[in-house]
Amino acid sequence: MMLPVQLIRKKRDGGTLDDAELREFVAGVTLDVIPDYQIAAMLMAIFFRGLDDRELATWADAMTRSGDVIDLSHIARAKVDKHSTGGVGDKISIPLAPAVAACGVAVPMVSGRGLGHTGGTLDKLESIPGFRVDLPVEKFAELVDKLGVCLIGQTERIAPADKRLYALRDVTGTVESLPLIASSIMSKKLAEGIDGLVIDCKVGKGAFMKTIENARALCALMRAIGQRAGKRITCVLTDMEAPIGRTIGNSLEIRESIEVLRGGGPVDTRELTSVLGAEMLVLGGIAKDPDEGRKRIDKALADGSALEVFRKVVEAQGGDPRVCDSPGSVLPKPKHRDELTLKPGRIVAIDSEALGIAALVLGAGRRTKEDAIDPSAGLVIDAYLGEVIEAGAPPSVMLHHSLSPEDGRLAEARAMIENAFVIQPADHPAPSVRSSRILEVIR
Repeated sequence: MMLPVQLIRKKRDGGTLDDAELREFVAGVTLDVIPDYQIAAMLMAIFFRGLDDRELATWADAMTRSGDVIDLSHIARAKVDKHSTGGVGDKISIPLAPAVAACGVAVPMVSGRGLGHTGGTLDKLESIPGFRVDLPVEKFAELVDKLGVCLIGQTERIAPADKRLYALRDVTGTVESLPLIASSIMSKKLAEGIDGLVIDCKVGKGAFMKTIENARALCALMRAIGQRAGKRITCVLTDMEAPIGRTIGNSLEIRESIEVLRGGGPVDTRELTSVLGAEMLVLGGIAKDPDEGRKRIDKALADGSALEVFRKVVEAQGGDPRVCDSPGSVLPKPKHRDELTLKPGRIVAIDSEALGIAALVLGAGRRTKEDAIDPSAGLVIDAYLGEVIEAGAPPSVMLHHSLSPEDGRLAEARAMIENAFVIQPADHPAPSVRSSRILEVIR
């Protein structure tokens, strides 16, 4: 058995760690027998030296096996999940999971909470009164089998090694390491008992991956991990230059999700639901190709079958199913709805991250894991990239909040929103605006 310092030196000097060495190190992380300073040194060695495909797959597998791996082998139908690298207004999991389940593929979805400028699926679901995301694994498996979908939060026993590694990456300047990002994501997803995974990798100013080259590199690593574990992985690179849909904030995004489940909603929210769902159906063997998959997803949204699955999920997880018919009567309401009118001119750029932070300041998000959130807070945006705003036009943004007019956070949020929209004279050339959020699909 090699000492941790010997493994650190080996990787620092460009050596390759064998499977036993990698598993031994991750076990030491999990059992808390390797101190933080040695873990930090190994993370920095990996940051500079990287991991080859075999090392990466073994490292990720050891992280997966550091805790519980959910057994869903008794469920006959294919089990496929979706993971998003995170974006402002990203509520896609909520209409997507029931739509895919309505088409015959099981979706065991273990999601996260929001931190910083991106919101978490769990926080959105918990804005539905009574909705529980803290179900035991046995109940999770039961609902996936019975309804075809269940959405819960990560437990302490899912990839516990990742929790410690992630916390140290955050304070050691190693967050940007692509092998460490890939293994963090995949270790948790492979613990879900899935057969396949569709990864929505966001690209652009409002995303963690700023360039398509970095996004491709990350996807290649995640696909390599998944394929070595015997899983089918598809990556969809999607544009994150502007917020997704028209809403940012938990209950507001539930409303928009229900619009999509009723066959409506903003074009980009519908497109992402349809495209990602189609890829999940292909991996699950329900659709022969993405075109057929999109038709099936669109039909489930149009005929109400996806909404019915969502209704059953809400009820089974303790929520009020009336949210599907009358969200306004069920979801929490803010004390105030303030209008914000942008100055006249053409919108040539939108800072999605700033809008996400503004929603956070209003109460929709958290700066630390301990912060409480206001489920009713957020933004409704009626302004688009390239749009010309005329003098006297209706308000471009509605601020939902429960802050007092004297609260400095309200003025801070308003200023951030105004600065997030870059506005030039109306005769300024229109910016290049993509007709689709889909940049590339890697199968």
